Formats: sequence, structure tokens, C-alpha cells
Amino acid sequence: MGKDRLEGRRIVITGGASGIGLATARLFMAEGARVALLDRNEAALAAATTDIGAPGYCVDVTDEVSAQRALDNAERELGGIDGLVNSAGVSDDFRFDDLTVEQMKTVLDINLVSGFVMSKVVVPALRRNNGGTIVNIASGIGLRPFLPGQIAYATSKGAVIAMTKALAIELSPNVRVNAVCPGLVDTPMTDAWRLAPDDSRLKHYLLGRYAKPGEIADAILFLTSNESSFMTGSSLVIDGGRSLY
Repeated sequence: MGKDRLEGRRIVITGGASGIGLATARLFMAEGARVALLDRNEAALAAATTDIGAPGYCVDVTDEVSAQRALDNAERELGGIDGLVNSAGVSDDFRFDDLTVEQMKTVLDINLVSGFVMSKVVVPALRRNNGGTIVNIASGIGLRPFLPGQIAYATSKGAVIAMTKALAIELSPNVRVNAVCPGLVDTPMTDAWRLAPDDSRLKHYLLGRYAKPGEIADAILFLTSNESSFMTGSSLVIDGGRSLY
């Protein structure tokens, strides 16, 4: 493919300072897009924006007022918005007996509510440009939990999958909404497991390894580009075969 799959597209990426979000930003820019990064980690965001040469906005994307302000700034900077990637997220490892209501609410806020908030503020901008795309980062765990300690995460990501389908119905035909459902990915969020001497999670994966962030970014590119022009409401599973168990 040539360097034109996203030529002229203007994309906002939440959770853009690291991991899947930053890998997606790099790939999108290589394919001709202009991107704006949103993240709550100010230091990581400053490093990422300097590294790739894209504007960035430090923001809590669970807060509608702050998200709207950042979105307005990004729209002015980019000259419009054609797409959104909701990559902001948090993991957890709390078993039911230890999981508090506040911890549950925090995971739901960051993994689910942030995607709703960002979709809410970005859709008017997409409509001003006759439509666009939204890609949500869900998880294979949202389809099928497989270990204890995944209650909050599985619930939040399962809800992201359901929200993706419902948004696809409401925003059709001009805004396409899809999700990706990754398995384990080599990002800072999984360091505690990946760097452990005996990572028992890998025995559940047919490919026996973590995905690279760029492998997930490739799928996000597909769902953002015209190559997926007849897809909406879909959840693309990229989990190294884990869901076959």
C-alpha cells in the first residue's frame, strides 16, 4: 500500500501518549493523516507530541466540559475532524471479594464512560464534515473473561462492545462505529504481568506471546480507512487465538 490510506484525514486519539494510542498515531501519520493526541498524563503526552510532531491536549476524557474544550482546540488545530480513536483505558486485577465500589466505578469511567463522552463531543464535528469514523478499543476479555480478577475490566469492555453496536445504529449511515478486541498487548499497562518471572496468562494464547502495539494499530487503521467502508457495528478480535479456548 502507498502512503495514502488516510491522506487528508484528521483524527483525534485518546490515550495517545503511549501504548496502542501512540502506535496508532505513528501509523496514521505515516499513512497521510494529521492527528491530535489526548491524554491525562502530562509528562508522557509532552514526550509523545515532541516525538511525533503532533498537537496534544492534557485532559480528563471522562469529564464532558474538559473533553469538549480539548476537542474544540483539536478541531481548530487540525482544520476539522474526520475520526476518533477511543484508546484511553485502564486495567485491573481485583477479585470480587476485594473489588470496591469505587474501584469498579473508576474502571467503568475510564474504559466506558470516556468513550461515550468523547463520542458525544466529536459527533457534531464529524457531521460538519459529512461523517467519519469512530473506533473503540474494547478487549477479548469483554467477549470472554478467562481468569479470576477480571470482573471490572470484563464488564467495562463488554459494555464498550455493546455501546459500539448501539452507536453504529444511531449514527448510521454517515458515521461508522467499530471496535477492536485485543488480547494481551506489550504496553505499559501490562508490564506487571509481562515482566513477571512466570506469566501464566500466555498459556491461554495459541501464538504464545503478547501482541505488539503496532499489530493492533494495523486493525485500527483498517477500520478507520475506506478499506472497511461496509463495516459498522463490528468488533474485530485480535487475540492470538485466546478466544478459541
